[in-house]
Amino acid sequence: MSSRRRRRRLSRSGEFERVYREGRSHANRHLVVYAFPRCEQDGEPRLGISVGRKLGGAVERNRVKRLLRDAFWNTAAELEGAHDFVIVARPDARALAEEEGEAGIERALRDVLGDAGLTGEREDLG
Repeated sequence: MSSRRRRRRLSRSGEFERVYREGRSHANRHLVVYAFPRCEQDGEPRLGISVGRKLGGAVERNRVKRLLRDAFWNTAAELEGAHDFVIVARPDARALAEEEGEAGIERALRDVLGDAGLTGEREDLG
């Protein structure tokens, strides 16, 4: 499964730029999620992650990136349509990761995706 996930990552700066420029952004205190719909047949999401230096040193940044990847792929089955996603971690994401770990990061991600209407989760709550 990990090789499948590797192929489902955004890797080129042009791919990131397209999502930033043409996609829609949704945010909360911890994360900003950019989503750009693709017109492909397979319908599987692709992921890019951006964690700036304000979040901390390399160890902290890499931990947050790992938690974001795990949380995203845990929610990927609930996503609607083929999209490219870029998740930007805000500095508060570090404290959330330290206090609540993957569960906290996943909750914050699900909140943003649900508010954006990219999952069916928010519709079920109403």
